[in-house]
Amino acid sequence: MSLPPPQGIYVPAVLFFDSNEDFDVPAIKSHILRLAQGGVTGIVVQGSNGEAQHLSHDERKEAIRITRQTLDENGFQNCVIIAGCGAQSARESKKLCSDAKEAGAGFVLVLTPSVWPGQMTKETILGFHREVADHSPLPYMVYNFPTVTAGIDLDSDTILTLSEHPNIVGTKLSCGNIGKLHRLTSAKPPTEFATLAGVSEVLLQGLLSGSAGAIAALPNIVPKLHMKMYALFQAGKTEEAMKIQSILGQGDWATGKVGGIGGIKALVSKHFGYGQTYVRGPLQVASATQLSGPYFDKLEELIAIEKTL
Repeated sequence: MSLPPPQGIYVPAVLFFDSNEDFDVPAIKSHILRLAQGGVTGIVVQGSNGEAQHLSHDERKEAIRITRQTLDENGFQNCVIIAGCGAQSARESKKLCSDAKEAGAGFVLVLTPSVWPGQMTKETILGFHREVADHSPLPYMVYNFPTVTAGIDLDSDTILTLSEHPNIVGTKLSCGNIGKLHRLTSAKPPTEFATLAGVSEVLLQGLLSGSAGAIAALPNIVPKLHMKMYALFQAGKTEEAMKIQSILGQGDWATGKVGGIGGIKALVSKHFGYGQTYVRGPLQVASATQLSGPYFDKLEELIAIEKTL
């Protein structure tokens, strides 16, 4: 029986490119190192924020290798790597899981296929995840993100059924549904099955409901602020933690308004001295309009706090 990942805060790291859309390796390494130095529990490579769907198989393996090498060379051997291994066929997902182990990941995170949403019955979804989990050489996590899976939203019954599989050890809920999260955590504690919030705006609410933590995009910008809030929660200082949670919720909302992945890269490049704003099409570089105004100002306020920690 496989064990779930450690409880904590995980970051689906953005992936930096140069002007030719090739890997900007120095920037990727700088980003991974800053996140690790910020205290995060682990890094998700090939997540949605890492533009996994835009990468070849070789590039996916290389992204994991670079991440593992950077962590190991800088004394962060205990920082966990979760590799996104979702694909539109079970065959390809199984290949990505094998590649992830070869490249140095510790866990895999797999989206439900979504090209044919009308055919994705509950039985088909269960069959897909079970088949891939059977073949995965790494412990397996179910990734629920309706926004990128044609609206397919796994309910708590489906996820709990999957949790009975000996190699399925957790789930990421980017649906942001606290009721679903609480149903899962009340049935399966995080020591048995890691239920992770998928957005910062419900991080503390999830922790209060028994989650194992979160895999969220906003720590790409402010990892230390998330870890401070997490430490306050662990210390039982809920009121203080809620004050930070309120600004994390504002920041989460703001990232979508400043260009999403492109906006995150722009903010990181501006404030932390590495990386450029390039993304792979059809994504767009954040516009000048997006990188100004109240939402951008809100994120700059969070970064100012981050730099004091």
